[in-house]
Amino acid sequence: MAAKVFESLGKLGLGLAVAGGVVNSALYNVDAGHRAVIFDRFRGVQDVVVGEGTHFLIPWVQKPIIFDCRSRPRNIPVITGSKDLQNVNITLRILFRPVTAQLPRIFTSIGEDYDERVLPSITTEILKSVVARFDAGELITQRELVSRQVSEDLTERAATFGLILDDVSLTHLTFGKEFTEAVEMKQVAQQEAERARFIVEKAEQQKKAAVISAEGDSKAAELIANSLATAGDGLIELRKLEAAEDIAYQLSRSRNITYLPSGQSVLLQLPQ
Repeated sequence: MAAKVFESLGKLGLGLAVAGGVVNSALYNVDAGHRAVIFDRFRGVQDVVVGEGTHFLIPWVQKPIIFDCRSRPRNIPVITGSKDLQNVNITLRILFRPVTAQLPRIFTSIGEDYDERVLPSITTEILKSVVARFDAGELITQRELVSRQVSEDLTERAATFGLILDDVSLTHLTFGKEFTEAVEMKQVAQQEAERARFIVEKAEQQKKAAVISAEGDSKAAELIANSLATAGDGLIELRKLEAAEDIAYQLSRSRNITYLPSGQSVLLQLPQ
C-alpha cells in the first residue's frame, strides 16, 4: 500500500515538474525600456511589437528577440578633408535609438547589431560631405554651423534606416601636423608684427616729445632774450638772488653744515 502511494506521489511530482517546465518555457519577460519582436518558425518575423511585461509564446515554435529602445551614446571618429585639402580629424557623438514601430523591419533587413552596421557608414558619408563645403578656417570660426548641418543631414539619413538621433555633436576637431605648424608660424609672425608696430609707435612718440621739448626750450630762450633786452641786468640779478635763497634754504636743512663767523680765524687742534 505504501509503495503505491509513493509511486503515485512520484508520478505526480514528475507531472508537475514537466508542466512547470512547459509553462516556464512559454513565458518571457520584456524589461523597462525594451521591446520584443517574435520570430515564428513557420511564419517568420511577426509585424507585432511586444511591449514591456511578461508574455506567452509557443515553445520551440516562437522565439522573442529583445531590443533596447532607450537612447544610447556612441562616439565615431572620422578622418576627412576640408575644402582647402587639409586633413581633419573629427569625433562625432551620437545619441540614438530605434523607431519602435520599425523594429520588425530593422531585424529583418539589418539585424540585431543595426548600430554597428549603419551608424559608422552613414556618419562617415555625411561628415565627408559636409566638411568638404568648408575650409579649415571656417571649420573653426563656424563650428556651430558645421555641427548643425551635420546634425540635420545625419538625422535625415538615419531616419531611412528606422533610427532616431536625439543628439548629434562635434566633440573633437583637430587638423593635420602641417596645418597646425602653419597656424603656429602665423601666430608668431603676427606677434612679431605687433611688436614691431609698438616699437615704431614708441619711436614716433619719443620723436614728438623731443620736438615739443625743443620747441619749449626755444620759446623759453626767446622769452629770456626778450626779458634781458627789456630789463637789462636786473633780471640776471633777480635770478641770482633766487638761486642764492634756494641754496641757503637747502644748506639750512642739512645737519653736516657748520657756519663760521666772518673775519675770524679758527684753528683746528690737530695731533702733533
